[in-house]
Amino acid sequence: MTYALPVLVFVMVALATAQALRRAAWWRQGAAAEVAWGPGLLALPRRYLVDVHHVVARDAYASRMHAVVAGGLIVATVLAGLAILPSLGGSRLYWAIVALAFGVTAAGSLLVGARRYPAKPRRLSGGRFQILPFLLLAYALGGLAGALLLALGAASTPALIAALALSGVGGLGLAYEVRRGPMRHAVAGALHLVAHPRPGRFRSRLDTALAPLDLDAARLGAETPADFTWNRLLSYDSCIQCGRCETACPAFAAGQPLNPKRLIQDLVAGMTADEPPYAGSPYPNAREVDPPAAPLARLIGPDARIHPDTLWACTTCRACVEECPMMIEHVDAIVSLRRNETMEFARPPEKAADILSDLRGAGEPGGRALSARTDFAAGLDLPVISARGEADVLLWLGEGAYDLRYGRTLRALVRLMRDAGVDFAVLGAEERDTGDLARRLGDEATYQQLARANVETLGRYRFGRIVTADPHALHALRNEYRVFGGEWTVVHHTALLLELIEAGRLKPGVLGGLSVTYHDPCYLGRYNGETEAPRKVLDLIGASRVEMARSGRRSMCCGGGGGAPISDVAGDRRIPDIRMGQAIETGAAVVAVACPTCTAMLEGVTGVRPDVKDIAELLLASMELGA
Repeated sequence: MTYALPVLVFVMVALATAQALRRAAWWRQGAAAEVAWGPGLLALPRRYLVDVHHVVARDAYASRMHAVVAGGLIVATVLAGLAILPSLGGSRLYWAIVALAFGVTAAGSLLVGARRYPAKPRRLSGGRFQILPFLLLAYALGGLAGALLLALGAASTPALIAALALSGVGGLGLAYEVRRGPMRHAVAGALHLVAHPRPGRFRSRLDTALAPLDLDAARLGAETPADFTWNRLLSYDSCIQCGRCETACPAFAAGQPLNPKRLIQDLVAGMTADEPPYAGSPYPNAREVDPPAAPLARLIGPDARIHPDTLWACTTCRACVEECPMMIEHVDAIVSLRRNETMEFARPPEKAADILSDLRGAGEPGGRALSARTDFAAGLDLPVISARGEADVLLWLGEGAYDLRYGRTLRALVRLMRDAGVDFAVLGAEERDTGDLARRLGDEATYQQLARANVETLGRYRFGRIVTADPHALHALRNEYRVFGGEWTVVHHTALLLELIEAGRLKPGVLGGLSVTYHDPCYLGRYNGETEAPRKVLDLIGASRVEMARSGRRSMCCGGGGGAPISDVAGDRRIPDIRMGQAIETGAAVVAVACPTCTAMLEGVTGVRPDVKDIAELLLASMELGA
């Protein structure tokens, strides 16, 4: 009986491998994808132990639980398998070490069970996940007892047979769950980290730009699961259904019919005909659908698996992506599905059709004259770069320039740049929309049309860098225009203002006693990693700064991104009302903002609330106070 436990390990590995290969047959139905296998395999230990656990550690209990149970399970299984070697299997000391490893696994199994019994957190899925603690515990306790008996020299007792039987039930159960149950996450997760579709995300890097779509492709966007690349199908299988994405999702919080976890599981269920029933939180206020029984069917539609309202409720804020411990790219999936709806079936949100038409025809979503973009600056005599051909700074105004409220912000920024002696100019009537809205609404053709036109226009002039107060424009110009030849230094206005203060070119006064809380725009913080410059400016003007419960890269969306205001999907509450409620909880008198969309959404909140002021407006007020 000495070698019974090692044999059990090999049987488990064989069964798990067979189950994984059966599952891999579904991944292979996805589209082709280029994967750097060598670098990915070499990077796996760091990606798993550092990048993944950096996110897992945000939940201290989950971090300890995962480290103990996963570490114990891997070490105990490997050590038990190595006991097939006579020099190790015949050593009582070695079996004592194996017993210790199984003991650690047992402790981790109890932690897993304590998380789900007597009552699991709402965000965790149930179903087959509720069986996992018992399988883990059976395997661990059986292995612990068996290894202890072998360490004591009892190699042929009924107790050893019983221990091995218990371990076999648990171990083979875990191996069986690799194809359709919770253990699928373990295999798919490791492969996903090797073949990740965005390898630039690792080592704390930002990789947030959408990949351009080949407009000559046979099918635009994703209609069925098979239209996603195989490694993205693999990534969806790596989901452990922990629910962190759903608790971070602003649409879910507002009662709109979107739950990122459920969406990923719908994509998984669309691959096969025998997927176990989903046992997690549903889409809030779910729209009725009639999902097809056949695998690889169309995904979006009232007669498909996912209702269109679920798709259009997303603000593309990437909060779900930021919180996912397996680094799944939910937003990429949503945009791909939107591309198919918009370009293949001409089914964007109802209000979006005219806006997309104006973008194509007028280069601006409201159909307004491009020359009217500078109307906010009446009396400021804005320099236009076409008059001289060059400038140190090209000020990109963005869509906020048409809004009277955000015009106050831009006027403040222009005055500050003038006070600091910055050599700047604007494009004036040559500035088109960046196309960000069209891209998020799935109209990649219009986006590419605008992007190429803007790159051509900017290529006619000489400037040191582009400065903009619009994070959506910043993201497009800095990250998404590169594939179209746009290689520029693009800076947010808060970073420029901080630079000017630190260089002594702006000398602000002190707004003593002013309590301020700063709202991080998604496209500035999560998409571009800029969280400190706005806060430093607030500190330098003497504001008493207090943070909201969600801030920095984990901030909550204002509800204005991804075309959500145009989609106008009904829910229980408005996202900006929720965010303003978080601001009110701080007791601050002012919500500082740094994005025209955030300004509009938060100022649209009715009732008693803090004032909403852009960083540039607050800095200008401090300059006037100092003067």
